[in-house]
Amino acid sequence: MFEYRKFALNKLAGIGTRFLPFADVASDDVPLSRLLRLSLFQVTVGMALVLMVGTLNRVMIVELNVPATLVAGMLALPLVFAPLRAIIGHRSDNFVSALGWRRVPFIYKGTMLQFGGFAIMPFALLVLSGFGEAIDAPRWIGLTSAALAFLLVGAGVHTVQTVGLALATDLVPERDHPKVVGLMYVMLLLGMIVSAFAYGALLENYSPGRLIQVIQGSAVVTVVLNGFALWKQEARNRMRAMAPPKQIAFGEAWQKLTESRGMITLLAVIALGTAGFGMADVLLEPFGGQVLGMTVAETTRLTVVLAGGSLLGFGYASGWLAQGARPMDVASIGALIGIPAFGLIIFSAIHVSTLLLMVATFGTGLGAGLFSHGTLTATMRAAPRAQIGLALGAWGAVQTTSAGVAIAMGGVIRDMIAQDMSGGTFGGVLGPAAAYVPVFGLQAALLALALLVALPLRKIVLGKRETETGLDRKIDLSI
Repeated sequence: MFEYRKFALNKLAGIGTRFLPFADVASDDVPLSRLLRLSLFQVTVGMALVLMVGTLNRVMIVELNVPATLVAGMLALPLVFAPLRAIIGHRSDNFVSALGWRRVPFIYKGTMLQFGGFAIMPFALLVLSGFGEAIDAPRWIGLTSAALAFLLVGAGVHTVQTVGLALATDLVPERDHPKVVGLMYVMLLLGMIVSAFAYGALLENYSPGRLIQVIQGSAVVTVVLNGFALWKQEARNRMRAMAPPKQIAFGEAWQKLTESRGMITLLAVIALGTAGFGMADVLLEPFGGQVLGMTVAETTRLTVVLAGGSLLGFGYASGWLAQGARPMDVASIGALIGIPAFGLIIFSAIHVSTLLLMVATFGTGLGAGLFSHGTLTATMRAAPRAQIGLALGAWGAVQTTSAGVAIAMGGVIRDMIAQDMSGGTFGGVLGPAAAYVPVFGLQAALLALALLVALPLRKIVLGKRETETGLDRKIDLSI
């Protein structure tokens, strides 16, 4: 089995430089096969995102009749841990174990949290919905168990992703940090695409028993893939264990990071843009099911289309940045693409067109990919090497928190309108779509606001830019 995996990784590495963006980050010391093996932790993160945001929200709202507000609240629960990503990244930068490891202990703990959440999640959801024999179970048991499950998975995902990305940057020179993180995110998107196809096929004939099998199978796959990804990736440093470096307080490290010119504004742009792209994540599949009559398998494939668009966005962003484009210009193009894409989703409801919804979903994914990579590169360039974990944690914390808040708001807005629209003119014209259209409109407005806030950042670059081999160098914030 090990030889087969090695053969498969070598084959993938052989074609990687032609078809994988950022594959040129590989070197003789760190071959592409090793980076691809490490990227398996992103595959498990993608599995968790697709399962929670892509599949479970549709099943809970449509098949299990759980209110969208409650579903959105459950999916937003992991944001409780999102602000801790910066602290987790900072601690992994300075952590000293008996073996001299920094990153491995955190990734192991995160994996165990994911496993525990997935283990109890399916039964908690069935109790929450009152399905079958669970109808007699107290509702508070379902609520607390489901909340605990989502919290555990969310905490595990935040920990594994933040520290895993920091471990990836440890393996390559500083100049290649944006490339290796970009490669990790490409693998995240590929993992989302593959898992979305798999979940769609496995749930083609939906049943509660099949749902339990799928979720618990995901728990096992998570442990296996993360263990394989970590094998011999981080060298044991006994000298570090015997002579640990000076510990820097989180507050001091955070102050140093945010002193970079424009950093606070950049974080605000990340928050607004991420909220704009992510608000309807919990509603897109229910929208397809209730408004356009799509099946569970068909709506799950919307995640494939979304991830495919994001993958293309990362690819374009890689090429433009390699040619000397400014990251904030790339991010702005992504936001500009997202605004009409959400308008097209509204038109898909008016014309009851699955094709329009697919095209619009691809457009939002493309815009999100450009925006994410642009802001990620800007944040990476702003941080010194010793604070790479903190910088990645800050970007992830702001992104995840804003997405979680936006998801919760989207669910509340949808349910409030759904309750009040019966008999109204707006509801009479659009039918079930009336509960979703305002959410999509608000997303476009948030992206427009992100563009306005980003304008001063472009002026900073124009005022201080220095060209060195076609790249921005020696500036407070190379964005």
